[in-house]
Amino acid sequence: MPRHTAKPEIVPEPSNQNAVGKLVHIELDERTVVRRSPEVEHERAIAIYDLIEENSFSPAGADGAEFHLHLGIEENRLRFDIRDTNDAHLTRITLPIAPFRRVVREYFQICESYYDAIKRLTPSQIEAIDMGRRGLHDDGSTLLKERLSDKVEMDFPTARRLFTLMCVLHIRG
Repeated sequence: MPRHTAKPEIVPEPSNQNAVGKLVHIELDERTVVRRSPEVEHERAIAIYDLIEENSFSPAGADGAEFHLHLGIEENRLRFDIRDTNDAHLTRITLPIAPFRRVVREYFQICESYYDAIKRLTPSQIEAIDMGRRGLHDDGSTLLKERLSDKVEMDFPTARRLFTLMCVLHIRG
C-alpha cells in the first residue's frame, strides 16, 4: 500500500510594512499650468493629501525607503523625478503621453458633464455620470500602473491618485 505523506505547510513570511516604499512629499511642476477651476484645485489637493497619507510606491532597486516625487510633463512625456528624503536625485522615469491621450480627453469630457450635472440634474442622473467618470479614471489608473510596472511597484489606489495628478498637469487653460 502506498504511503501518503503530508505536504509540508507553507508559512508565509511575516509582512514587513517597512519594506514597502512610500511617497512622503509630492511636487507638481506647474511651469506650464495656467489658472485652474476650483473643482480641479480641489481634486489636486485631495489627491496629494491622500497620496501622502497612504500609498505604496517602490521604485525598482529601492528597498523600503521614503521618497519625494516631482511630477511634471515635458516634451510630451510624463516625468517622474524620484528623490530621497534629502531631495537628492535617485532616478528619473519618463513615459510617453500618447497612450494616455484618449482616456484623459474622455475623462475631461465626462468631468465637465459631471460638474455641470451637479448644478442641474437629479441625484440618479448624477450618479450615472459619476459611474462613467470613475470607470474612465480606473482605466487611466490601470494604464499608468501597467506602463510603470517594470519601473515602480505601486498599489492601485496610488496609481489612481497619480492619474489624477497627471490629469491636473494636462490642463493648460
